[in-house]
Amino acid sequence: MKLCIVSDSHDRAPMLAAAVAAGQRAGAQAVLHCGDLIGAMTLRPLLEIGLPVHLVHGNNLGDMQAIWNLCRESGGLINYHGADADLRLAGRRLFATHYPHYARGMACTGDYDIVCCGHSHQASAVQQRTVEGGSTWLVNPGTVAALGGPATWMLADLVDLRFEVQAVPV
Repeated sequence: MKLCIVSDSHDRAPMLAAAVAAGQRAGAQAVLHCGDLIGAMTLRPLLEIGLPVHLVHGNNLGDMQAIWNLCRESGGLINYHGADADLRLAGRRLFATHYPHYARGMACTGDYDIVCCGHSHQASAVQQRTVEGGSTWLVNPGTVAALGGPATWMLADLVDLRFEVQAVPV
């Protein structure tokens, strides 16, 4: 299974939609948004693309009631998890939060195969050593909105644990 990982869209709906559509063309079957979405209208174009979306909030919160209403209207397509998400996809255990320091701490536990975050607007995928001596992938897709860095998203292959930084097509 492939996953489109995005973050820090900051109300840039066209850029978020372009990244998710590119993810779908690359074979992604779901989307993980690591926060700083801002408003529900940013998500609305994703309904037409049709991939399931998992979303956590960040430090830039918009109208939470509108986001909850859109999730309800989406019939289960858009899933808002709050401050963090603990997911199982393709036999992998994933954790998502907005904050890199929180993500690094969760990766260190060794409880997850992949821990995703945003906030820094810098794309990276590194193996984090765990307290048990193993490693967990720590993934940050950068900023889909091109704020303080290039417009990027991450294509994740959950079977092979491969991660590719992708430019948002404009």
